[in-house]
Amino acid sequence: MSVSNRSAVRFVVLTVLIDAIGFGIVMPVLPGIVMKLGHVGLAEATRIGGWLGVIYAAVQFLSGPMMGNLGDRFGRRPIILGALAGFAIDYALMGFAPTLGWLFLGRALAGLFGASFGPAGAAMADLSAPEERAKHFGMIGGAFGVGFVIGPAIGGLLGEIGPRWPFYAAAVLAAGNFLLGLFAFPETHAAENRRPFQWKRANPLGALIALRGHKGVLPVAFASFWWALASMIYPTTWAFFAIAAFNWTPGLIGASLALVGLLMALSQVLLVGRVVKRFGERRSAEIGIGFAMCGFIAYALLRNGWFVFPVLALTAMQSLVMPSMSGLMSRRVPADAQGELQGFSGSIAALAAIIAPAIYSPALAWFTGPRAPFWFPGIAFAMATVAALVALITLILMRRAPQIPPATGA
Repeated sequence: MSVSNRSAVRFVVLTVLIDAIGFGIVMPVLPGIVMKLGHVGLAEATRIGGWLGVIYAAVQFLSGPMMGNLGDRFGRRPIILGALAGFAIDYALMGFAPTLGWLFLGRALAGLFGASFGPAGAAMADLSAPEERAKHFGMIGGAFGVGFVIGPAIGGLLGEIGPRWPFYAAAVLAAGNFLLGLFAFPETHAAENRRPFQWKRANPLGALIALRGHKGVLPVAFASFWWALASMIYPTTWAFFAIAAFNWTPGLIGASLALVGLLMALSQVLLVGRVVKRFGERRSAEIGIGFAMCGFIAYALLRNGWFVFPVLALTAMQSLVMPSMSGLMSRRVPADAQGELQGFSGSIAALAAIIAPAIYSPALAWFTGPRAPFWFPGIAFAMATVAALVALITLILMRRAPQIPPATGA
């Protein structure tokens, strides 16, 4: 890999890291600013916060293929830099938001600009040899993990000054990353690999139809959806589960989230490349799902909260899954459809983010409430185990498909 390519890879990883920090930095103060702007109590703020999450995920679901297709047409650089500039403006908008309506607008725009994860993944595919893609996608996952550790910690500290300060800090981070990209990020998508933009392909259904022509993509996408649905168990229910099952304090909840983020980041950076090289992408994904299912079952059955921490180390192995699946799908499409593929992958994740709160949270509420037939705070993890099992069975049964370029061990 050339020096310029290595610099571009570092910038993509940094961009994902700063995006994750920006997303996480506002999490500790979101309830406070919702209560302040809406003049409501915590219970109503929780409901409003759920709708803010839904609108974010819904916009990202709808716009992911569009952003990917724009990257395939105009190149990755203008799309990524445009999204960074948009993030800077959007976070400032949310920081100055005078009403809840402005906050909803800000979250919708965050979903739109967050769909730039597709072009970022496509840029990484452009820069990587086929055998290196899972490793480099693992670096992206590691950046997400580190960002989700650093972001909430910074947000909590700044939130002591005031609930708007984390939004201002996120805006400054995004603006700084945009300025860096102007000088440090070259175009990665060769002109000869570009294709015309088509609206019929720039939506989730159109992308699905277009990608259907590439053999072997849809089975992996199907498995990817079920895995995304399973893995959404953590951001959707972890804090509520920890209180219901173990009566944990916010400090313990934060410590557990920081630890799992750190462990997953380390495993993605240190293990993904080695494991994929040894076992291939498909088997690595199967191994990661297997470890994750063991963790889900343990959480469903545990009654002593201190045993959670050893299990966190076990479930960190699930960091193998998404990079391996991304590599599997990336091998199965040509260079001129990498952006479309990554945008479609973003829509899959966003769809899971819409569905997960609708099924996990009500189940957890029911089985820890007064009308429950029996007390079972692990119900949501039992449901996530089933979703992960569907993904695992799909990968096991998936037929080998011709790949672009051909690969071994996948």
